[in-house]
Amino acid sequence: MPAVIVLGAQWGDEGKGKATDQIGQRTDYVVKFNGGNNAGHTVVVDGQKYTLHLLPAGILSQGVTPVIASGVVVDLDVLFGEVEEMEARGVDCSRLLLSASAHIIPPYNRLMDQANERARGNNLIGTTGRGIGPTYADKMNRIGLRVQDLFHPQELRAKVEAALAPKNTVLKAVDLPALDPAEVSDHLLSFADRVRPMVCDASLVVNDALDRGGTVLFEGGQATMLDIDHGTYPYVTSSNPTAGGALTGTGVGPTRIDRVVGVAKAYTTRVGEGPFPTELTDQVGEDLRARGGEFGATTGRPRRTGWFDAVVTRYAARVNGLTDICLTKLDVLSGYDTVPVCVAYEVDGARTEEMPLDQASFASAVPVYEELPGWSEDISGCRSFDELPEAARAYVDRLEEVSRCRIQSIGVGPGREATIVRYPLLG
Repeated sequence: MPAVIVLGAQWGDEGKGKATDQIGQRTDYVVKFNGGNNAGHTVVVDGQKYTLHLLPAGILSQGVTPVIASGVVVDLDVLFGEVEEMEARGVDCSRLLLSASAHIIPPYNRLMDQANERARGNNLIGTTGRGIGPTYADKMNRIGLRVQDLFHPQELRAKVEAALAPKNTVLKAVDLPALDPAEVSDHLLSFADRVRPMVCDASLVVNDALDRGGTVLFEGGQATMLDIDHGTYPYVTSSNPTAGGALTGTGVGPTRIDRVVGVAKAYTTRVGEGPFPTELTDQVGEDLRARGGEFGATTGRPRRTGWFDAVVTRYAARVNGLTDICLTKLDVLSGYDTVPVCVAYEVDGARTEEMPLDQASFASAVPVYEELPGWSEDISGCRSFDELPEAARAYVDRLEEVSRCRIQSIGVGPGREATIVRYPLLG
């Protein structure tokens, strides 16, 4: 299959980095299509842990060309800091391509993120404070800076000055430092020579690769339930991590896509504010967090934990047109006597198996659980479905049934090799 989208089917942190790395080893291009350094993908290769923020997971596979597409917002300080870190560890970053149309996160938008959160008072969104939202807002307001602007200094300086004037007023009002437009411009322009060799027309690169019969994996940051249009608004990210975002963020048409793979944990987690019907706020939730190492790869924040939510997964399957699910962290559930699965909600006394119409109803939804038998065996060494304990196999089969989408692979540990492939995606 020459074109595969890999995205999050829950609230993020599902293990997309590992899934992208696993599938991407057999592709020609891995294309990051949305978001910025507000999320991290963790990949373990030969026992070595790599945390990627802006770099596509394909950077870790020889022979793969990693591409940062137009839908991504790029903090140049973070990008080159990450490149330097990877190169120091022996990773070849010379293959990296960067869309000329990708937007740049200027220093003032990191401050604007702080200013916006201060202004919200107790009504926090839970932003990571990395300037992602303000940069997407500038993009929509048509005052953003793009990578291509680095090669036109006079125009970039004029854009920075125009954008920064009203922002400095806001920053001063919330006791944050105003910035000098000349200093900001000089800092951004200092990256021009380093950026130039990697700049490309990402849409042309990807479409040409598909025309030649090449294989392309589209890597999504964040997740379906954080989508600006289809997530739990306003507790969402500022981009489209759904399948449609892969198309608009890269510049390819829908007829070019062959598979859409949603990555889902065998349980559920969420970072930041917002509704979470299956959240466990007791000792069981603390235990699940400890077992799964549920702390943000980018922020270090503890993740909220809960049981698997089939309503959310069915919604993700519908919104994205999922053809497959990569189920991750099944090994974390070993040792529980029973494992609950949310198969429906009760909203205002009525049962529903679909996502509630409005956010108020979703926030008040009470999960309807089905208790499945647990298993005690360590499954981290299993490499085929038949090697799993009977109860673990039954759990996976039931998740497949209630999610209404086939489970293509099962993660039983953090490493590349700790995966059970039930149905090959690539020939």
